[in-house]
Amino acid sequence: MLNLSVLLEDAARETPDRDAVVFGDLRLSYSFVDAVANQVANLLRSRGVRPGDKVALSSPNLPYFPMVYFGALKAGAVVVPLNVLLKPREIGYHLSDSDAKAFFCFEGTPQLPLGETGHAGFQQAEGCEHFFLLPANPAAAESPIEGAELFWAALAGQPDTFDTERTEGTDTAVIIYTSGTTGQPKGAELTHGNLLMNAMVDDTLFARTLHDTSLVTLPLFHIFGQTCVMNVGFYRRGTLVMQPRFDAKEAVELMVKEKVTIFAGVPTMYWALLSDDTSAEDVAAIRENLRVAVSGGAALPMEVIKGVRDKFGMNVLEGYGLSETSPVCSFNRPDRPTKPGSIGLPVWGVEMKLVNDEWKDVEGEGPGEIAVRGHNIMKGYYNRPEATAEAIKDGWFRTGDVARRDEDGYYYIIDRSKDMIIRGGYNVYPRELEEVLMTHPDVSLAAVVGVPHPSHGEEVKAYIIRKPGAAVTEDELIAWGKEQFANYKYPRIVEFRDELPMTATGKILKRELR
Repeated sequence: MLNLSVLLEDAARETPDRDAVVFGDLRLSYSFVDAVANQVANLLRSRGVRPGDKVALSSPNLPYFPMVYFGALKAGAVVVPLNVLLKPREIGYHLSDSDAKAFFCFEGTPQLPLGETGHAGFQQAEGCEHFFLLPANPAAAESPIEGAELFWAALAGQPDTFDTERTEGTDTAVIIYTSGTTGQPKGAELTHGNLLMNAMVDDTLFARTLHDTSLVTLPLFHIFGQTCVMNVGFYRRGTLVMQPRFDAKEAVELMVKEKVTIFAGVPTMYWALLSDDTSAEDVAAIRENLRVAVSGGAALPMEVIKGVRDKFGMNVLEGYGLSETSPVCSFNRPDRPTKPGSIGLPVWGVEMKLVNDEWKDVEGEGPGEIAVRGHNIMKGYYNRPEATAEAIKDGWFRTGDVARRDEDGYYYIIDRSKDMIIRGGYNVYPRELEEVLMTHPDVSLAAVVGVPHPSHGEEVKAYIIRKPGAAVTEDELIAWGKEQFANYKYPRIVEFRDELPMTATGKILKRELR
């Protein structure tokens, strides 16, 4: 038996009274979080959810996330975390594509009404049978959304003990949605073994203390935050300080108040921390407590690395991974020389190499496309055998990232062959946007690329050829896109052209557009 929920269960046995999750003035012990997760498992079983069934979860960084996540795993279900910024059309697609049977969704706020959006998406997914609303006010007696069942009311009367379902290491635990260049997002099936091994390996990458405290500002619905912060944190019996949405000033306050020892973020978060007018007292407090700073999601600019070192006295450790690799593939380990700009060396149990378009090995420095093999490689794309066969061959997964390699075996990313855009740490896939943009009545052709942005790393730009006689404006198309896509996705810049640069075979030359 190998069930990822052991991360919570073992910590609850060994440190039952330790704070597992801190959110505002709320401090929840490991025994409490585990008991609620047991109630979730009993609830799912009572509603007919069986091992292997899919359970979707849409929640920002709140105590609800680990409660539902580990509760579903205990029941033997597969967790499908959804980005909280998705719109109803996108939610409906994810629920249907994953065959989700139940959906737990946070109520949200007036500014971001996740519950209303989620329920609208739920109604578009015929196969999804149960909708549970995670209320903003746990004491709420009535659901603000008609037809939505309140989480705490549903748990009432459910036992707080549960005999965890037997699962194998090869059984799917989580489906993380990603895309690439094939249009609609596809679900990467990560197994219990994938995720547990990745958490255990990540734990070896920097020294433990008797009690670590991590600031959870990376979204837990993303594999980076899920594995490297939540799962590793629970494996270490640490305390997770939840920040639902990153704000530099609030992050500083939380790091000082909770004596945070571990911070993991994307480059834009470090940029914001450097830009914040932090007091000398707060800087001193952070320098005293913070032991580990980790960055991923995009290359960290040299000036930011130097700035963090100068301001907080920390060397930021950079790594590399993907949704399909659970995620960590390589890391700049503290026991080896750190090379700024490098994604480091392969982690334990993982191999990396460079290949060409024909899967032939590229020797020496390269460049070539990174291929990865090891315990971290996904089971495959859910219900997409052809896409799986295209991505994985003889156990090697093609990442789509082009890199070079130095004489010491360190890798350096130089290009992304999949044309993926990383905006503020979020992955944006041009093909998906292009297909939807071309459904606009005035759009004939669309090409989406990433352009440099001082704080977000990249911004989303759409090149558009209008249909004959059409007069749609940039502002009108941006507003339309805002209605169609999650907030981090929609194009902020639109440029109209009479033609786009193309190859002889009709492929748009995106490099030229960039």
